[in-house]
Formats: sequence, C-alpha cells, structure tokens
Amino acid sequence: MVISQVQKHAIEETITVLLNASSPRAKRKLVGMFLVLPDRESWPEYYQVIPEPRCIHGIQADLKGNKYKDPLDVFTDLQLVFLNALYYNEDGSQIAKDAAALKVILENEWKQRSVLPIPRTSPPPVSAQRVYAVPQQASGSGSKAERTQARPTPLAAASSPAPQPDSSAYGDKSPERQQSPDVDIDVGGTPEPEGLPTDTARDEESEEIVKQLEKGLPRWDGFADVGWMEEVDPGRYLAIVLAINNHEDQNGTRLAASLEAVPEEATIPEFPYNVPLSLSLIENRSREKYYQSSKAFDKETSQFFLKARRWYEQGSEAYGNVLVLQRLYHALASSSPPPGPPYISTTHFASLRAGPGTAKPLHTHDTEGVHGVTTFRVSTKDRTFVDEVHFKGWTFRLADWVHMSNPDDPSRPIIGQVFKCFVSDEPGKKGRPGLTVCWYYRPEQTIHPADRQFWENEVFKTSHFADHPLEDVVEKIACQFTARHIRGRPRPPYWYPGWPLYVCDSRYNDRERIFVKIKNWNSCVPEEVRKSTEFMPIYPFERSVFPRRFPSPFLSGKIIKAPGGIGDVVERAEGEKIEGGGTGRKRPKRTAAATATAIRFEQTDRSGPSKGLYVGSTTAQPVASTSSYQYPPTAQTQYAQSGSTSLRGAGERSIVTAAGTNLGSNIVTEKLPSETAKHFDRDPETNEVLWFAAPPVDMVHSPAPRHSLAYLHFLAKKRKRRTPDNDAADITAGVPSSKRFKIQPTVTETLRTLIEKFGVDPSMSMSPLPGQ
Repeated sequence: MVISQVQKHAIEETITVLLNASSPRAKRKLVGMFLVLPDRESWPEYYQVIPEPRCIHGIQADLKGNKYKDPLDVFTDLQLVFLNALYYNEDGSQIAKDAAALKVILENEWKQRSVLPIPRTSPPPVSAQRVYAVPQQASGSGSKAERTQARPTPLAAASSPAPQPDSSAYGDKSPERQQSPDVDIDVGGTPEPEGLPTDTARDEESEEIVKQLEKGLPRWDGFADVGWMEEVDPGRYLAIVLAINNHEDQNGTRLAASLEAVPEEATIPEFPYNVPLSLSLIENRSREKYYQSSKAFDKETSQFFLKARRWYEQGSEAYGNVLVLQRLYHALASSSPPPGPPYISTTHFASLRAGPGTAKPLHTHDTEGVHGVTTFRVSTKDRTFVDEVHFKGWTFRLADWVHMSNPDDPSRPIIGQVFKCFVSDEPGKKGRPGLTVCWYYRPEQTIHPADRQFWENEVFKTSHFADHPLEDVVEKIACQFTARHIRGRPRPPYWYPGWPLYVCDSRYNDRERIFVKIKNWNSCVPEEVRKSTEFMPIYPFERSVFPRRFPSPFLSGKIIKAPGGIGDVVERAEGEKIEGGGTGRKRPKRTAAATATAIRFEQTDRSGPSKGLYVGSTTAQPVASTSSYQYPPTAQTQYAQSGSTSLRGAGERSIVTAAGTNLGSNIVTEKLPSETAKHFDRDPETNEVLWFAAPPVDMVHSPAPRHSLAYLHFLAKKRKRRTPDNDAADITAGVPSSKRFKIQPTVTETLRTLIEKFGVDPSMSMSPLPGQ
C-alpha cells in the first residue's frame, strides 16, 4: 500500500493535533518530551531496553521524505513513541500520564479520518510490551520494578530477535478454497447491533483474514483492446486535451488543477500501469505527433483518468472534478461531440437530468423531484437487445456492476447493475449502444433515522431503471449481497483487488421511505442469471467476516451535499405486513414544519479554521448552495452533534434559532473568506473565529442605586422617628442645619398635601390613601 496525497494530508493533520494538545489545567503542550529521542550518552539504558526508539520529529522527517509506504507504518511509529514512554517510565509519573493521554488522542484522531486504514488495537510486535511479553504493559500498568524483572538483560534483548506474529494459520499462500455457494441463499438481513451508532473496528484476526485473501487473488491486467475511439485526424488529439485542460465550471473554477496535482510518477496499489503518466505528458505527446493511432491516444488518456480516480478519495471534490472531465472527454471523443468551446453543461455532461434522490420515475404521482428520468421496469421500446457492448476497453454484459456519471454530484457516481445491453433504434440515436441500469442508492441518498447504522460501503437496491449511453460509464465495479460479502470476495472477472466494492443488505423505497431487509437475493438480479452457478462465484474466507459499521453520514460532522437526510422511515422485513394491513404502501405525510435545514459556514486559512452552524425550520423550497447541486430542503436535513462544529456563540444562542424565524426560500452555504474572517475575534485556545448569528440585544438597564443600603436604612429610621413638632430632632441633634440632608417627600406625602390644600374629599377617590 502506498500513501496517497489525501492520506498523507490526513496523517499530517493527526500529527498537528498531537503537537497542539495541551494540559487543560497547566496550559502546557503535552508533546514536549516526545519531540526528539533521549540523549544516548545521558540515557544509555533507554537504548538497551527499548527495542525501537521513535520520536515525533523523526516521524515527520520520514513522512516528508516519502520513506513510508503504508499509512499503518506511520501509525505504528507514532504508537511506539507513547508505548515506549509508558514502558520505560514509572507509572503515575508526568511523562507516563502525558504519553497515555497522547496515545488516546492518536487513536481517536486516526479513527475519525475515513481515508486512513483501521489500525491494530494491540501493541505492535516490535514494541517493548510484546518483545518482553508483559501483556499488562500495553497500557503502561504495573510498577517499574515489575517491568525490570520481566525484561531480559540488555545483552539478551539485543541478541534475541523480536517475536513475529504467528503466520502459520495463514501461510504465504491463500488456503485451499472450497467451491463457492450458489446465489440463491434465502437468509434474512444481518442483525442490527445494539447501542449507539459508532464505527466498529474489526478485530485483528478478521483484518488479517481479509488481507491475506485479497493478497492472493489474481490482479487485473488493465484495459482490453475493445471499444476504443474511431480513427480521427491526429490534430484533434491536441484539441481534446486543451479542451480538458482549459475547461471551467459555472463558478469559473478550472477543474484540470485536480488532474495536474496527480504525480507523473506515482505508485498506486493494485494499479496495472506503472509507467510515468500525466496530463502535461499527454499534451506534449499530442503536440509531437507521438500517437500512431486514435486507439493509442484514447487508451493512454483513459489510463490517466483511471490513475486520477485511484489517486483521490471517492466523494472528495478533486475526485468529482476528475469524473466531470472524464465525462467531458467521453463526449469529445465520441462520434458526435458537443458544440464548443466553451463546453457548458448543467448536468456535468451526464446524459440524464437528475440522479439518485432527485430523479423520479415516469408516471409517478410524486410532486417533488425531477420526473420522467427513470422507469419502474425495463423498457423494450425502440431498441434491439444484445448480449454485450464494448466501451473504452471494458466489456459489459448482463448483471455487471458499473459506476455511471451522476448529474447532481459527480463525486458520488451512480451505482448500478446492468439489466439489459441494447442498441438504440430511436431516430437520431439509431445504432448507438447503451445500458439499462438498476440504480442502487448510497446512505447519503436516503432518508433514514438518526440512529441507523450502515455497513462500510453499503448501498440499497431501488426500483429505478434508467437508460444510459455508454459515454456515461465511469468504470466497472462490484457489489455483493450480504450473504456472500461476509463469506468471501468475488472471483475474476467480476471483481479484482483495487476495484470499488460495495455491499447490499436491503431494498430502499424512496417514495415511501421504507427499508426492506432482503431475504431472497435471487429477486434482486436479472432473471436471466438467477439460479446460475456462474454468477459472481466467490473465494471464501476461513470464517465469516462482517464489515465495519458506521453511523449516518449526516452525523459525521462533515458537510454532506446529498439529497438524503435524517427523517422518520419504516423498517421491515421483505413481505412483512404492517399494522393496519397492507405492506406499508401508505405514504407518510410531509409538512414544511417537519423539515429542517442545516446551514454551515466554514473558513480555513493559514491563521486557523472557523466554522458555524445554524439549524432552523424551512419551507419546502429549493435550496441553493455554492455548488450547482440543488435539492429539496426535506433532503437537506443535517443533524449537529457535539464536536461537529467549533462555532462559539452560534446554535442555541442564536436569536434566529430562538425565535424559529423562517429563513426564506433560498439558503446559501459558502465558505467565509479570509479577508472577512480577519475582522472577527478568535478564541484564544483554539484560534477559531468567534462568529455570532446576530448582534447582542440592545437593552436599557436599570441604574444602580445611588446610596448604600446602610444610608438608606438611616433615612428610613429618621423618617419613622419624625414628629410634627420636631422634624427628626433626635437623629440630627448637634448637626448644623447647613449640613443636614433635606429629605424629599414621598409620593404619598405629596398627594396628601395636595388633597388637604384643595379640599378634595378622599372618599370620592377610587382607593383610599395609605394611612387613612
């Protein structure tokens, strides 16, 4: 495994968190004692006791020099930094406490970054805890004296090699495999785990079982010599490359920057082409008339797009840019290229008007979404069915799985299974091959309850069928139903290591928001391959291995621009009757008051991050964002959880949130520019922008008392002792009249004086005066 740029960035972020971790009380950095190795002359015993010394600065230097070939090697070295300190130092010492705290931070931060592989949970074989066989030292428990007795002498430690994990159970080669079972496995859906939704780390043995099996599988040889570009004028090669290189989206962003960021020489796991390849190299070769045929140009360009797809993480913005440009390339290399330049498309050059979550089938009565994009069944009109079609080195047959261009979100290509291969007989499209595909939805394209958990790479079968031209095809993939996925991996040519692999456990009815556990997997595949022993046979594991579980993507703390959301749904088994009869066909009511939209503001610059969040009610109007994706607000619900944002002063303290004010029909989500962020104060601890949804309330405060309570008590006593003949003579005796404080009459006293002066009858007043 090679560390990609995305993974390297995630590792650097994790190290930065470790470097910035501080003690909450002492306000000091915890990492100070772990930056460099102990001095060898001052601490010779350390190097006799610790088998593999490590330090943070050394790991950073090796990472920068690209000396690591596997992300897990970086994790092992970081883990060793703290395990070594826990083993060598006394329990309860400050350095041991700091090491334990940083070890927990490392594990949590690493786990929160999905691009990084799941690490082992036990100490590595080269750690002192494993070398000296002191199990309790994994967490630093036990006294130093006990550890000293458990470890061998320095000479023995140096001469004895560290014990390696027992590999006899697996061997160098994959174990002999039994014949894979038939597809007709009538089993229920996998059990839902109890407890709060959280990602579940596989045990070390399960990880090793999967790794060893996939390690022994045959590798993909690359594109075949079928379906390539027809011969055209060589001058057109350069025009196509320049069109890709200069293409800008509707916001003026040049997408080819993502292609240029892919290194010319990069080692990618399971990549069949290990030759230098880049966009600039293809451009230079086009200028120099290097390509002897259109097929040679087309094949090398397709190889480069494959390399770029493998370089970036699926779902990232850069990955989406690659797929947009690949779809543009398919259009330009076709027999009927689009008019231009400039080349403009509201669907990212995809042939359909909408994708999963927003597309609605023909004849549906749903009032939301884009109608007429899909159908409920395979169409047979104006087409001739064929056994297979060829495109860009791929051969597509019945029941193959594919990635297709998504017009709404290119970074999440449509997942589908081929139900028909055809050649169109429609006027204007006659002779053009295509595929009828059954769509599968991703979790973020469904409405689901907040506590629902998902398998890793889980998708859901739907009743949406769509006709796609071959230019919509991104690549071949594989999807296994759960009964097979937990038991093994598909045999070639259905899947090769490095290809995207998904798992399906349920159906999803997006109109009624119902999840249905699949019992009979045969009903989900094309009729022609049912009961076939040749359909996606597997290499079996030694035992069942379940995939990891993850919570809803809308609870991950990330901004998810997808048509799904959190909401009430019905969960039932296939064919199960619900209360009141029927099978759940009654659709739940949707009201504007029941929908919510989360607005997130995010700004990142060199001075530090800033984030904001507002959650409030909205009406059923389209939601606009900085991207070109527009989804109904019912599908934009995002739940904010603790730690998902770092905004101070927003959320519940927002005046708009407290008042529940409707924000209108257009909600804009955008990044806060650095030139704007610099005008805001920052948190002294986290360096995050202090942003508030509204100014403070301008309230008139009551003036503070002018006199002390003791003086007011003195005045009260004086008033009580006053007599008609002598005005407070007992209290002010001996005080000159010029220095005496004149007491102002009360309102009651003033009113009594006026009544007596003007002869008003008190009985005619509405209420008697005090004292009468």
